[in-house]
Amino acid sequence: MSKEINDLSADELYILIGKNVARLRKKANLSQLDLSLEMGNKSTSLISSAELYTKKRKFNIAQLQKIAKILDIDICEFFKPIEKAK
Repeated sequence: MSKEINDLSADELYILIGKNVARLRKKANLSQLDLSLEMGNKSTSLISSAELYTKKRKFNIAQLQKIAKILDIDICEFFKPIEKAK
């Protein structure tokens, strides 16, 4: 995305966050199920839906904080623009 984060619509921001969660989760070699279980959930429903922003399902700030702790990253990583492949 070439827009500055403050110029994104709410939908675009949720899509960016979902993509970043997926990218960082994969980088940590965690499956959706592994992350979901670490968060205390019994299924991948939230993770899979929110990563893709399916039916406008999104992560809330408490969930992002929990994911950041699990992945041992700064919560700000979820808001960073995604680098495009060159």
